Amino acid sequence: MTKPSPYRIGIDLGGTKIEVVLLDGDHHTILRERTPTPRHGADLYTAILDATVHLAKHALDHVPGGESTIGIGIPGIIDPGSGRVINANATSLINKAFRADMAQRLGRPVAMDNDADCFTLAESLAGAGKGYPMVFGIIMGTGVGGGLCFNNHIFRGRHGIAGEWGHMAVVPDGQPCFCGNRGCVETLLSGTGMAAAYQRAHGRSLTAETIVTKARQGDADCRVIFDNFLEDFGRCVGGIISLLDPHVIVLGGGLSNIHELYDRGAERARSYAFHPDPQTPIVKNQLGDSAGVYGAAWIGI
Repeated sequence: MTKPSPYRIGIDLGGTKIEVVLLDGDHHTILRERTPTPRHGADLYTAILDATVHLAKHALDHVPGGESTIGIGIPGIIDPGSGRVINANATSLINKAFRADMAQRLGRPVAMDNDADCFTLAESLAGAGKGYPMVFGIIMGTGVGGGLCFNNHIFRGRHGIAGEWGHMAVVPDGQPCFCGNRGCVETLLSGTGMAAAYQRAHGRSLTAETIVTKARQGDADCRVIFDNFLEDFGRCVGGIISLLDPHVIVLGGGLSNIHELYDRGAERARSYAFHPDPQTPIVKNQLGDSAGVYGAAWIGI
């Protein structure tokens, strides 16, 4: 029997960048590179496919003997029945056989999973969730995603959507979400959601980063928006604690740098949980923006 290759290639396909990493058998990084994600053109899917294939082949060129596992994290889900992409923020991927197309172009098997699942796996194996039996990972950035790991294994559920907390509809008459529902968690706790709340309230645009900064400086309008954001965070995360009772919740994405999430936000989350004294740690990721690409490498086949 041929011994499996110790080398692993991970690719993280994001809205603005595609990143590749090559790991050796001791998980040391041999290569790590990024390229912008194609965002315009008549055939955007083919452009993304070409760019991803190019990065994978570039990494394979650095593998002795050319043998390596390959895993890819995407901002969507592979439907277990059809093998096609569903529920993707990168809408050009929707209903495409991206995994099969990658495998055909590369001439080898390819594993593919949701980017939040890859993040959660990486933090479970080597980050802030290491040593915890049940880890719920949250990505809060342009959108909101979630993933669930039991004993260092991704739990996907019957339809591959386990952990998709960002698309729980929590406000019946809330803002429209790209998924077709209204008032999803993503419309409340994403950077775009915070900016949109300010725009609706005051008729002018500010980024989420600016809103947070000005709220800390005492700006009354920004403080209201930011306080509402922390209240929504508490209510929604408290629901996770009540539903799943994870051993730890790990936050990632750009908004995970908001330090108030770990005191004021966590306090509110615990107040909403169905327990008189919940002790669930709510912690910042340890792997930063490396988590997604390393998680992708570790799902590889």
